[in-house]
Amino acid sequence: MDFLSKFGIEIENKDLLLTALTHSSYSNEHDVVNYERLEFLGDAVLQILMSDYLYNNLDLSEGDMSKTRASYVCESACAKYAEAINYKPYIRVGHGQINNINDTIVADIFESIMGCIYLDKGMAAAKSLFDQVVIPCVENHDIFFGDYKSKLQEMVQTSKKSLEYRLISETGPAHDKVFEVEVVIDNIIYGKGIGKSKKEAEQKAAFDAFKKQAK
Repeated sequence: MDFLSKFGIEIENKDLLLTALTHSSYSNEHDVVNYERLEFLGDAVLQILMSDYLYNNLDLSEGDMSKTRASYVCESACAKYAEAINYKPYIRVGHGQINNINDTIVADIFESIMGCIYLDKGMAAAKSLFDQVVIPCVENHDIFFGDYKSKLQEMVQTSKKSLEYRLISETGPAHDKVFEVEVVIDNIIYGKGIGKSKKEAEQKAAFDAFKKQAK
């Protein structure tokens, strides 16, 4: 598990790094700790690093900083950062999840790895990875999944159409729920989305609909 060495980072606590790569489906089968607590910590680390960068480098209003930060710490952005690090082969999942290591898991683990680096090496090391992997995407103005619910709402308002989000299904155990939502415009289904929360599923459904409406 030397995928961080190319970024000049060497994790001393290998067990902690292994935890950062362990999905709940694996931990349930093998009675080991999963990445969820590290993900929580890493999310906060990522948020503060992005906030610091935006405050010190871009002349944006509070609202624009919030929107920009959200777009660069969202699931699709984190999944993109993961490609540069290339840790997917090391992710541990249960048998039922083995063929479905999706972007949600990959993105969650980017955050858990940030949490792992922070605990093992400190904020400076976390910032080093952030500078090498995240900032190039910001400076390149890469576009990631954003607040498409608001964008879709604005689009629909101009044509005075009705807009509704419907929960199709809610599956999985309490600690690992999966929600599926459809977005309906004037009683026609325009998009569907799946997420770990209803809010995330609604955003993905809105993104699906937005792309179709924008064509």
